[in-house]
Amino acid sequence: MNRSAAPAPFAASFAEPVGSPIRELFPYLSRPGMISLAGGYPSPSLFDAEGLAQAAQQAMTQGAGTLQYGATEGQPALREALAQQAQERGMQATPADILVTTGSQQAFDLLVRVLIEPGDTVLVEVPAYPATLQALRLAQARILPIPMDAQGLQTQALAELLASLPAEQRPKLLYTVPNFSNPRGTLLAAERREALVQLAVQYGFWVVEDDPYGELCFDDPQGQPLAMPPTLRAVGERLASSGHNPVIYLSSLSKTVAPALRVGWMLADAPLLRRCTVAKQTADLCTSPLTQAVAACYLHSGRYPATVQRARREYQRRMQALVQGLSEGEHSGIRCTRPAGGMFVWAELDRSIDPQQLFDAAVAQGVVYVPGKAFYPANPDLHTLRMSFAAPEVAQIEQAVLRLRAAVKAGTPP
Repeated sequence: MNRSAAPAPFAASFAEPVGSPIRELFPYLSRPGMISLAGGYPSPSLFDAEGLAQAAQQAMTQGAGTLQYGATEGQPALREALAQQAQERGMQATPADILVTTGSQQAFDLLVRVLIEPGDTVLVEVPAYPATLQALRLAQARILPIPMDAQGLQTQALAELLASLPAEQRPKLLYTVPNFSNPRGTLLAAERREALVQLAVQYGFWVVEDDPYGELCFDDPQGQPLAMPPTLRAVGERLASSGHNPVIYLSSLSKTVAPALRVGWMLADAPLLRRCTVAKQTADLCTSPLTQAVAACYLHSGRYPATVQRARREYQRRMQALVQGLSEGEHSGIRCTRPAGGMFVWAELDRSIDPQQLFDAAVAQGVVYVPGKAFYPANPDLHTLRMSFAAPEVAQIEQAVLRLRAAVKAGTPP
């Protein structure tokens, strides 16, 4: 009898792959009565369903082209609208500078494919977005952490690390979320933005500026609008020599319009953008022309600014409910700071609390969050956690705080 041959082995990076730590929390979400502070989902109550329905109806009147394959770079109408957004955020941009992607996560994946080879050094702010760490691990990059504080990525620590690295170990790129970072919620200070781009120019690495939350800024504690610093891309336009801007700008409509559109975008210099376009051709050929048409119609309808403003106000209410709830009353064992925007609160636990016991107790109480270990490439601070205030209503957040307090009592030794 002939024996069948064993199947060919998996690629090395997929031999024992680790899945998304946030996606692996999904089984808890199906439990009756569970309140989720875990996933960074926008609130369904803030979706402009009426406006999107009108945009979809308008898109379907544009002919069969919306149902056909489209240009890999993106549909002209959407690229025009996204270039306009970039200009309103203080950056130089034309439609030719924009690559439309299937979510901003695809944009980062394309950059990794184009720029990173196994063993290449990549810098990430820590704590970091888990999907970024997952993509870099699968690319077999050498990930080096850069610490953060209340003002974002610590550029002095970055400068010291760069000075200490031998030339062959210098980084190819650095990944950062400067505006209301995921997970810490920090806003990178203006002087650090300047220092970061100067270091990129000096040492010759790319900066990936991921900005899905920048428009979700809150008023300051005195009720005044927050003055946003310039984007890193805009700083790069001013500082870069020879016309080469080291900053690659990524953004998305997922947090402000609707995740189901799966519309993200990349703004970069032409040589890099062309290579990412080629990489996208082998990934999905093009982002759905139908959803691009819907997105373009919506952005051109004039409804977008009011939608964003409504989200800002409501997310600020929800953030305040969470932060104030954790800080008021008896000692909760959970310390957090007020973010200036975005969707997340980063918290630290008293060292007397066992992190795993607290998580188990929280699930038993009917509330789930993301343990902090998911946000570190190595050596995690286990006494940390991320909570998202975006999806639950204020009443649910208030109930979640009560459940967290009960969990702390249940998970703290007498």
